Amino acid sequence: MNMKVNLAGVELRNPVMTASGTFGSGIEYSEFVDLNRLGAIVTKGVANIPWAGNPTPRIAETYGGMLNAIGLQNPGMEVFIERDMPFLQTYKTKIIVNVCGKTEEDYIDVVERLSDQPVDLLEINISCPNVKEGGIAFGQDPKAIEQITAAVKKHAKQPIIMKLSPNVTDITEMARAAEAGGADALSLINTITGMKIDIDKRQFAVANKTGGLSGPAIKPIAVRMVYQVANAVKLPIIGMGGITTAEDAIEFILAGATAVSVGTANFANPYATIEVIEGIQAYMKKYGVDDINDLIGAVR
Repeated sequence: MNMKVNLAGVELRNPVMTASGTFGSGIEYSEFVDLNRLGAIVTKGVANIPWAGNPTPRIAETYGGMLNAIGLQNPGMEVFIERDMPFLQTYKTKIIVNVCGKTEEDYIDVVERLSDQPVDLLEINISCPNVKEGGIAFGQDPKAIEQITAAVKKHAKQPIIMKLSPNVTDITEMARAAEAGGADALSLINTITGMKIDIDKRQFAVANKTGGLSGPAIKPIAVRMVYQVANAVKLPIIGMGGITTAEDAIEFILAGATAVSVGTANFANPYATIEVIEGIQAYMKKYGVDDINDLIGAVR
């Protein structure tokens, strides 16, 4: 039974990876999960300088998921390289670093600094607010997507994955823009903008007022977008958004995803990624599927 998949020229032992921001760099989870069993570890967002993030409260539970307004808090790339990279290198699992920035120069700074690091792929988070364009996210403007993709691609030594925002009218337009800019792969979807109000306090549940909705509630939207994008571009796709079980992951694969990321589920169940891997294996055995690649985009 073959579980290996190829993501922009990088072979993963299986299609299951972690979603950025839900697994740290794997350090905390390593006492629960054998990280060598994962297809890849996707790190929390890394910026060129430390980011403080948003004021608290920053997380709120919602029906079928959660809202987060962390604001991409991170200690910056120097701390990541000195502290997290040595840990990640002790495992055979592929390393994908999520990169964030507020200007084109920020992104370029990080990818250049990571060029000599043993990183397999770079996931570029374009849901960050573009400060030079009045705060609109890079990922909500197709021209900005093509421009930032081309700029990062020019400086990156590793293949780049553009992580698309679902907070747009036409996700395929954004995917085509990333493809035109030279992206090697796509990740989708990032969180959906949401809001929760505490009716007893008559206050917003998170200090930022709005946050990113993740979890099972967004899965049908994510599956639909993965399917649309898989039929619009020729790039491999990492599908994510509400994956809790192997059945969820298989849905994304059948819709056209080459790999999948498990995110919010990690908070409730630190064994979620391993359970998804084992569940996919059981599904393949049940239906006599010898190669996972035969399932990718099998539903048309």
